[in-house]
Amino acid sequence: MTDSQQSGRGVGRLYGVGVGPGDPSLVTVRAAELIGKADVIAYHCARHGRSHARAIAERYLTGSQVEERLMYPVTVETTDHPGGYRGALDDFYQEAAARLAAHLDAGRDVVVLAEGDPLFYGSYQHMHKRLAHRYPTEVVPGVTSISAAAARLGTPLVEAEEILTIIPGTLPEEELAARLAATDSAVVMKLGRTFPAVRRALERTGRLADARYVERATMDGERTGALAEIDPESVPYFSVAVLPSKVAALDSAGRPFAPPVQDAPARHASTQDDPAAVGEGEVVVVGTGPAGPLWLTPEARGALANATDLVGYTTYLDRVPVRAGQVRHGSDNKVEGVRAEFALELARRGRRVAVVSSGDPGVFAMATAVLEAACEDPYRDVPVRVLPGMTAAHAAASRAGAPLGHDYAVISLSDRLKPWEVIARRLRAAAEADLVLALYNPGSTSRTTQVGSARDLLLEYRSPETPVVLARDVGGPTERVRTVELAALDPADVDMRTLLLVGSTRTRWVRRGGGAEVVWTPRRYPDA
Repeated sequence: MTDSQQSGRGVGRLYGVGVGPGDPSLVTVRAAELIGKADVIAYHCARHGRSHARAIAERYLTGSQVEERLMYPVTVETTDHPGGYRGALDDFYQEAAARLAAHLDAGRDVVVLAEGDPLFYGSYQHMHKRLAHRYPTEVVPGVTSISAAAARLGTPLVEAEEILTIIPGTLPEEELAARLAATDSAVVMKLGRTFPAVRRALERTGRLADARYVERATMDGERTGALAEIDPESVPYFSVAVLPSKVAALDSAGRPFAPPVQDAPARHASTQDDPAAVGEGEVVVVGTGPAGPLWLTPEARGALANATDLVGYTTYLDRVPVRAGQVRHGSDNKVEGVRAEFALELARRGRRVAVVSSGDPGVFAMATAVLEAACEDPYRDVPVRVLPGMTAAHAAASRAGAPLGHDYAVISLSDRLKPWEVIARRLRAAAEADLVLALYNPGSTSRTTQVGSARDLLLEYRSPETPVVLARDVGGPTERVRTVELAALDPADVDMRTLLLVGSTRTRWVRRGGGAEVVWTPRRYPDA
């Protein structure tokens, strides 16, 4: 690179200019100014030679400018290029950049037109990566198709703390579903041949009814409507799927997201139709994992976002972000049955209810309470779904290493719902079978003897040196994970927020480099 090139003297300037979504009147003043005085106008196009970007900018061209038509050699992933589709495109971008560089070296200013915004899924960015470090460059933003689609729908995309996710429709269907489930609002780009998969993903996540369709926003032939009603065969590439703001849409209708209902036990709730009903009701029992949002599955996140009502133990509800309009029904941890009936009664009225459970809802949690009530009249016809979550045992095991690497048993030490004699019998059976043990609910302020009794029983079958992982508040702000020998297990170190992992005779407790300790159970036995 010469000194003149480095300083910007004697060479032309490169401009990546966004021309907006289609309507020439949406081209910015700066973009129109640069298009009108550029020496060279470059634009990408398909094999047919037509360029949407050039068509948008045509009224601003002078007619005396040099035009560089950058024609893609392929537009779908089929080619006989030795490097495949990606290789063909890389060669094309390199050749196109060389053509523009020749103009810039000759001192000509080059405007590369880009539909929408140059750096948002734009072809210009491939020129930018190859030329911007060599020549003085300016990028002029443009109105994106996302902004245009929202404007044409007349619907806000996001409000307050809502999250907008932008998704290429070319993702695998499973990934599309996961992304759609986990967000508040979304725009899915690049439809066309991807439309059937996008539609199925919206349906799988229960969001099809809310989805809107926008085709050729601000262009001739614009079309908008409910996505569920669109014929897949009629969908072009220049179309998007929109999941707009829930909060804004409901506010614009003059009512809150979910008007409050009487927060009373379900057995006393009215069975008449609720005027605040939002459609077909359901109960979704959601596992939130052992701690914060990093361990929340996309499916669970979506269920929490889509619910009109959240029902749960107050401590667990506090972990779920507050959303405008959602009604939160908190209660004590010891009223699982009442809480389950209340959630089912809300669903009978047409509410979408998420019952919040820590960890996995099917492991010593709310799923059984809800299903027990749902199998009785008058709730047999209420739809119920259970969404899994990471269990406390798995979270604790990950912090210690891999103590659950072989067969293991999960036992609750709480004798509130079953007698201690049953617990002791199960501990003894698991110990005789040489299973690793994950012990839930080991102690509380009212239960102080269980840990000591369990330790003494297990010492009849395990050596005193057996490793025991004490995992407290895993994933939380006061997390503490340490390992002790079984004989040294002190009940005073264990509370309700602690989970115990007791090794088998095969479990290893090893100090690695740097003093780090790891606990793991081999998958192979000596005689295997």
